[in-house]
Amino acid sequence: MIETSCRKIVLAELLASLTLSFFNLYASMFSLILTALSAVFFRDPPRKIEGGVISPADGKVDYVNETRIEIFMNIFDCHVNRSPVTGKVIRVEYKRGKFPPAFLRSKSVNTAEKNEIWIENEDGIFKVTQIAGFLARRIVCYVKVGDLVEKGQKIGMIRFGSRVVLEVPPNHTFVVKKGDRVKAGKRVAVKR
Repeated sequence: MIETSCRKIVLAELLASLTLSFFNLYASMFSLILTALSAVFFRDPPRKIEGGVISPADGKVDYVNETRIEIFMNIFDCHVNRSPVTGKVIRVEYKRGKFPPAFLRSKSVNTAEKNEIWIENEDGIFKVTQIAGFLARRIVCYVKVGDLVEKGQKIGMIRFGSRVVLEVPPNHTFVVKKGDRVKAGKRVAVKR
């Protein structure tokens, strides 16, 4: 299944491929391959939501400390972002910035364009930061201040490879380590 907000993009690419087939078969085939890659990139598979605090994104954990985890999403990861907990969105802030490669952690975290989402519940405040990379210049946020979100609910996506940061209250412990691969919906932290 293709993520809802991206269906029009894939459909437009498919129509362009079909139109090209009347003029140039090779261009049409190339366009069709790009369309297939877009469909794979924009996929939105169903997820089983585990207990505890869940990962907001698919990807590789490349940084962990006491209250923060960073997940690098390559072009093969699903880029739909999910709420790590059930709660109320208390703040959403979009910050303009540069577009360094997302795999360069220090540059992307500090200078990149990003969208920050704060979610509050009885356990504290959880913050999800969507970070745009060199190829990912489009952050999509599906929630706004005042929304009530369920754990695992889609809260946005980043188009074409990026990074997602999850910050948890100090009364939580991460159960993943640097180098682990995670999937949205899988437990990454538990309350102490």
